[in-house]
Amino acid sequence: LPGIVLRSPEEILKSDGAPYTIFTPYKRQWSRRDLPLPVDILSAPEHLPPLPPGLPSMRLPEADPAPGFPATAAEAQSRLEQFARQGLHRYASERDRLDLDGTSRLSPYLRFGLVSARECFARAQWAFLQAGSPAERVEIQSWMDELVWREFFTMILKQHPHVVNGPFRKEYQAIPWRDAPEDLRAWQKGQTGFPAVDACMRQMLSTGWMHNRGRMIVASFLTKDLLINWQEGEAFFMQHLVDGDLAANNGGWQWTAGTGTDAAPYFRIFNPILQGQKFDPDGNFIARWVPELGKLPPKFRHEPWKLSPSQAQAHHFRIGRDYPDRIVDRSLARQRTLKAYQFARNTVQGD
Repeated sequence: LPGIVLRSPEEILKSDGAPYTIFTPYKRQWSRRDLPLPVDILSAPEHLPPLPPGLPSMRLPEADPAPGFPATAAEAQSRLEQFARQGLHRYASERDRLDLDGTSRLSPYLRFGLVSARECFARAQWAFLQAGSPAERVEIQSWMDELVWREFFTMILKQHPHVVNGPFRKEYQAIPWRDAPEDLRAWQKGQTGFPAVDACMRQMLSTGWMHNRGRMIVASFLTKDLLINWQEGEAFFMQHLVDGDLAANNGGWQWTAGTGTDAAPYFRIFNPILQGQKFDPDGNFIARWVPELGKLPPKFRHEPWKLSPSQAQAHHFRIGRDYPDRIVDRSLARQRTLKAYQFARNTVQGD
């Protein structure tokens, strides 16, 4: 795996030889080790050997290029350098803001090997050494930690391959997920009636990419508010994300669903309204991706149902006509979810 990850999935183990299952101690041990020395760059072969006889020919389906992500190594290098100069020093402060361009957007290039994890980490290390203050180093370290998260999920996939087909924590195999195809379709189309959720889903449908904070918001909504199996969301993401990576996608979905490698599991439920208000305070992100809400004053873009009748009339806006009504009562959904997860835990304990 050189270039895909910096460390082999078998390299970072506990003292007893078992793999880690929680990120923080894994990161601590990962960071204590010296980084491997760079490998020599291999020249491209002059020719490739023929395929063994009997193998069927394989033709990849044609696909439209992802808007905003030119698929070249030169673009990857340009993005890395630009981010290192302009974004890395404020990454921790801006990384969660949906309305700001605070992330590197290098994930598709890492996914397809147009830039290596080694290059990214080395560039961040250099910036860290050149930083002018402890606060600046905190900003840079935050991005380096995200690269280690990528290593962690790759290790989890290698050491615990059962995560491909089910929950990391097997006690959650018994969660009674809802079969709710209409709710699932509303989520897939960005028509849930919850603006932050819909904006993030429409961003992915339009660009093939979604902000990391948005991924957590929509994943929590699907699994915790709608009580729909995380595997439905995992599969949908893999169909639409230009950076779709099995390890990272699976790890992220299970982390948010509470079925994965997390010390604070099922009772953490994101409030999509508060998340939107915190990370898109003026509703600019919502206005961009849910334009039917863009005509509303910023404070109502997160909660359009709070418009008074006179305000709604003044803006020529009506819930159910111009924007969907909310598909779930979150106060009831929370209790439903907690009971479902507790049912699964009790089922295992009763075996």
